[in-house]
Amino acid sequence: MKPEIIGLAVALAVVAGVLDWRSRRIPNWLTVPGLAVGIGVNTLLLGWAGAKSSLLGAGLGLLLLLPFVLIRSLGAGDWKLTGAMGAFLGPGNLLDVLLITVLAAGVMAAVLIVSKGRVRQTARNIAHIVGAFFSFHLPGPEVSLDSKESLKIPFGVAVTAAVVLFSARQLWGAW
Repeated sequence: MKPEIIGLAVALAVVAGVLDWRSRRIPNWLTVPGLAVGIGVNTLLLGWAGAKSSLLGAGLGLLLLLPFVLIRSLGAGDWKLTGAMGAFLGPGNLLDVLLITVLAAGVMAAVLIVSKGRVRQTARNIAHIVGAFFSFHLPGPEVSLDSKESLKIPFGVAVTAAVVLFSARQLWGAW
């Protein structure tokens, strides 16, 4: 990957992470232009191959996380940020970033659950979600982002951590 593309992806991720940490929102004014810039920069620097990779990355990110948005377990800003990251990184690199993101989000969630003393309630919610999955029903609103009782982690912060770690590996060959 070109350092210019990596630098822009990190910049977008850091701004999104800061905004998500502060307000628990990632605004459209950041994600939509981010998607366009990712496609444009890849096309400009890498030609048609860059455009193809960028569009495939954006599409993959949006497609993979759409089910989580539809069942209200992920916010639309997080979803659009992932699409924009895919536009910068392409599909293969996006999968690496998403794996790191899921691990980071899991650690963040575990720390939050334990620190808030919600281990038992979380276990019940997971059982409810698994039961809904096997019965081919959507889980109820009590386990969605709509519930005032639910604990929420800033997924954009996990994306930021993943993009920074991935970028450091790309630029400096660490790990």
